[in-house]
Amino acid sequence: MDPVAFQIGSFTVAWYGLLITAGILAGAWIATRLARQRGLNADLLSDMMFWAVVWGLVGARIVFILTSPQNFEGASFLDYINLRQGGISIHGGLIGGILVLVYYARRYKVNFYRYAELMVPGVGLGIIGGRIGNIMNGSDTVGRVTNWPIGYTWPESARGFHDAMCNRAVTLNLAEYCQNGVVTAPVHFTQLYGVFIGVAIVLGSLLWLRSRKPGWVFWQFWLWYSLLRSVVEETFRLNPVSWPVYLSEGLDGSGIGLFTDTQLFSIPIILISLFMLFRLRNAPDVQYTPEPQRDDPRKQRA
Repeated sequence: MDPVAFQIGSFTVAWYGLLITAGILAGAWIATRLARQRGLNADLLSDMMFWAVVWGLVGARIVFILTSPQNFEGASFLDYINLRQGGISIHGGLIGGILVLVYYARRYKVNFYRYAELMVPGVGLGIIGGRIGNIMNGSDTVGRVTNWPIGYTWPESARGFHDAMCNRAVTLNLAEYCQNGVVTAPVHFTQLYGVFIGVAIVLGSLLWLRSRKPGWVFWQFWLWYSLLRSVVEETFRLNPVSWPVYLSEGLDGSGIGLFTDTQLFSIPIILISLFMLFRLRNAPDVQYTPEPQRDDPRKQRA
């Protein structure tokens, strides 16, 4: 497991960034095809997606910095903006992207939900790429030590994982379980759990996109991503328990921690999503009509 995909001279390309980019590009291709099939303005959608990615990355980094200040003690400005080695918040990225879509929907007078829902498969693919990138990095989104049979013992070849987790100077570490610089204890393979969540989002989106209720796909995504992230992944991650309700970790523990910041942040999102889906459940289906295709998106009308 090597975080570097390839190197050209002194310039290195990390798996993390490469795989997220691949997921975004694949998602953009899917969204564009769906837009054309549904008679939406594909050019306007391309603009939306480009700026949603740009500001999504900004939002993702800002939220990560705000929620993980322990990672930036004594950091330089370049450390704050360096995304190649990971360190982003998916929730922050989603918020940044949504703000862009809201802006475009208001400016060009188009239906926000019709465009936003087309990007859900791409978000799922981006999650898959990001979590596989975390696996290649080794030390990203590590799980707690557990005695469960599904506990994963990282191979000695994963030097990035062992170097970081055996370093007591790192805020979140597993140094007490290290022997000769290698973590010997099994941990929850939370990076792989995250891959499963991304797969579930992609498959779920294929079902949700059959709906003709504006907002149904959007709120289904927020419900299931927040729920799965909180239960399937965050419960077992080596993150601080900000509200110490329950903690069991170690060679004689389950590797469960409740509740982390992400779990607390997800609670209102889940409740709002359930409320919106309940309101939409009995709403009539909308028969969408194709929007006029124009070269200049500024002339686009609903």
